[in-house]
Amino acid sequence: MSEPAILAESEPVVLSDAERERLLAMLQEVFGYPSLRPGQEDVIGAVMRGDNVLAVMPTGAGKSMCFQLPALARGGLCVVVSPLIALMRDQVSALRAVGVEAGSLNSSTTPEEADRIFGALEDGRLRLLYLSPERLASGNARFLDGAKVDLLAIDEAHCVSQWGHDFRPEYAQLGDVRRRLGDVQTIALTATADAVTRDDIAGRIFDAPPHTVVHGFDRPNLRLAMQPKNSPRRQIADFVARYPGESGIVYCNSRKQTEQLAQDLSAKGLTALSYHAGMMTEAREDAQDRFLKEDGVIVCATVAFGMGIDKPDVRYVAHAGLPKSIEAYYQEIGRAGRDGLPADTLTLYGMDDIRLRRMQIDDGDATDTQKAIERQRLNALVSLAEAPQCRRQTLLAYFGEDAEPCGNCDLCTGDIERFDGTVDAQKALSAILRTGQRFGMEHVINVLRGDTTERVTKFGHDALPTFGVGKDRSMQQWRAIFRQLYALGIATVELGEYGAWVVGPNGRAALKGEAKVMLRLDPLNTAGRKPRRERGAAAPLPDNVDESLLSALKARRRELATELSVPAYVVFPDRTLIEIAAERPKSLAAMGGIHGVGAKKLGKFGQAFLDVVSGD
Repeated sequence: MSEPAILAESEPVVLSDAERERLLAMLQEVFGYPSLRPGQEDVIGAVMRGDNVLAVMPTGAGKSMCFQLPALARGGLCVVVSPLIALMRDQVSALRAVGVEAGSLNSSTTPEEADRIFGALEDGRLRLLYLSPERLASGNARFLDGAKVDLLAIDEAHCVSQWGHDFRPEYAQLGDVRRRLGDVQTIALTATADAVTRDDIAGRIFDAPPHTVVHGFDRPNLRLAMQPKNSPRRQIADFVARYPGESGIVYCNSRKQTEQLAQDLSAKGLTALSYHAGMMTEAREDAQDRFLKEDGVIVCATVAFGMGIDKPDVRYVAHAGLPKSIEAYYQEIGRAGRDGLPADTLTLYGMDDIRLRRMQIDDGDATDTQKAIERQRLNALVSLAEAPQCRRQTLLAYFGEDAEPCGNCDLCTGDIERFDGTVDAQKALSAILRTGQRFGMEHVINVLRGDTTERVTKFGHDALPTFGVGKDRSMQQWRAIFRQLYALGIATVELGEYGAWVVGPNGRAALKGEAKVMLRLDPLNTAGRKPRRERGAAAPLPDNVDESLLSALKARRRELATELSVPAYVVFPDRTLIEIAAERPKSLAAMGGIHGVGAKKLGKFGQAFLDVVSGD
């Protein structure tokens, strides 16, 4: 989709046996994790060696550990650039819960907390300091000039690049910040950066090519599904109903839609909150805090919500309309299932979404080159929506990865059939041409179906040879065909007041019968019908898990989190509670062998959960 990469992937760094053993012992002691995740060792090894690093790793791959563990192992101060106050606060809470001296300085920091941080900074105890890019870029962090910063970690590094899907001007100044700190060793991390974006990040931050790790994009625990819109509010409600008591995010394309969907879901007895940039700051912060700290909260939000959200137990992400781009789609669905447990996704789409996105691209202030790239990204997303085979294969192919059919998307599990749609394509193209390539999809379909609307008769299109040649198909079926023709490049949409349909680059060959057009049958068979209820993607609990015990463990966790004013997962994530409910440890020593139970948390929370297991 883009120019060849200038920045090549680096040879993997292999830790020595002694270094690996030391780091794994610290990982277990502090965090309660017995091993590193795939890809982490290469990045951590490069950081420990003193290299500058650019790491592209899938959402949920444990990017934070790639700078947190080296910061602890080496000592010294690691400054972390983080985009959201809430994320800073929660990461600091999680680090302090395991005994790591960490802090964040932002607008919500109390004078007492600031004094603690500066005291720890002065005497060399502070290991991780979280700051916003705005604070660093504005020069309000001059206190760092006198401190010895050993490592600069830039999270969400795609924001540095003009080619990234979420460019932020303050991030673009971080190269200057790095140099101001004495060319400090730097690690830049992101989940979404194609070759062009990686090159731009490296050029803006580093003076020489960094150690580059691209660890792949696959998130096999995420179930991928997409549906054409027919009743979005009902479709979203049906999807959410599959996950009672679970946390989820519903992305909307307008502020009004966030409020409407939140009202709809609340009326069904669910805890659903709206979130958008038009809300008062206090209301937005309250919604975000409740989502992070409470169980079973659904946030209906615009894209203003989510960057930096690291809640591990989000069980689903839905899109009530087509996302901005394929990178945005990947980033947003990646907020589900960060604990590694199964999670579900659903994206609704329609031609109105596609036209709106194209208008936003073409009417924007970006350069022609940037607009061309954004059109490619949108087209890739539309192709994913109308993919004839495994969605994961299609998604990963966009990022340059080969994959086998996943068996965990709607196309792999839905018995998808294809049919020869060449004649349908020719009818559609003929109607587009005979109406002068000046009309929108609805008008062209009215001609195909022989509908004598006022506009059809006004322009004399009821006299065309193509009038009525497609009357055997419904309006909804023709819409599904048009979307697939768009995805195949057979027909496309010109921007303008009416969104005129024109013959696409692959259309002439189809019209002349020189190329067979294969279409998916399922969108045609289901068009206009209520989609069947599917089971949720979440795997059943292990057979040895007592659900009543798990509920009691969650209740105790909620009490402790409330007492400490931290998100529940800071105490223990769901994965840890499930393992406790399965193993039913009878001693602190046995509890210490549970995933996610480090020494500090064992001493702080271990007995409280042992009491729940024993029934005390």
